[in-house]
Amino acid sequence: MFDILVYLYETYYRPDACPEPAALARKLSAVGFDDVEISEALVWLTDLTEMAGDETALAFTSSGTRFYVPREYDALGSSAVGFIQFLESAGVLSPVQREIVIERALALEESPVGLGKLKIIVLMLLWSQGKEPDALMFDDLFGSDDEQAPRLLH
Repeated sequence: MFDILVYLYETYYRPDACPEPAALARKLSAVGFDDVEISEALVWLTDLTEMAGDETALAFTSSGTRFYVPREYDALGSSAVGFIQFLESAGVLSPVQREIVIERALALEESPVGLGKLKIIVLMLLWSQGKEPDALMFDDLFGSDDEQAPRLLH
């Protein structure tokens, strides 16, 4: 599924440049992606688009601290939680975007979510909202997936 998401990001500059789901599924199939993965990716992306397009939620701001319930922390893992906190403190993610990233990661039903997959989720969220991370953050999102390297906050 994540190969398809990266392919979409690299192929279509903006989400509105993507064809309708049926046509997109045919194109992805013609490129060589598996039908089951295509279906999963399109459902996941549709849910992301619906959440990211909620204008009332995007207006919400918060300055509180996000506490993770054990189920979330177990599903995300410490690397993913640390990365999410880093992105929020760097101003890349708003509190609403953070919640969308968490929800989409939990929708994977994978535990723990790998840091590489979490980076793709963040990138797809920004892409679906028509936002592009600055050059340094883009390098961090597409940089090494070495989960053993500690994240340093300055």
